[in-house]
Amino acid sequence: MELLVASAIGILTASGLYLVLRLRSFPVIMGTSLLTYAVNVFLFASGRLTVGAPPILTDAARYTDPLPQALVLTAIVISFGMTAVVVMIALGAYLGNKDDHVDDPLTDTKAEDRT
Repeated sequence: MELLVASAIGILTASGLYLVLRLRSFPVIMGTSLLTYAVNVFLFASGRLTVGAPPILTDAARYTDPLPQALVLTAIVISFGMTAVVVMIALGAYLGNKDDHVDDPLTDTKAEDRT
């Protein structure tokens, strides 16, 4: 079980980093979403991977720590807000320049060559 969760976190992180390093707006937004999913799974797995255990510390022999679950819920809300802000910034950049490149250094060098 731990190997499966660790592999899922690694794959989500690797694909998220790959997409963040792209030069278009949409893959960057998808990459940050995948990175937040990887962080959420990591936080959730930090509370021990137990199945069927109560989330509150009682007299039971097995229990699940409720703090990572609360952290994941908070991280989901924050990532939703961050994604909405990044989408609006990307949309504004696209509507302003008619281009969705994240960083376009070729336009700066073309302007210098003309002068």
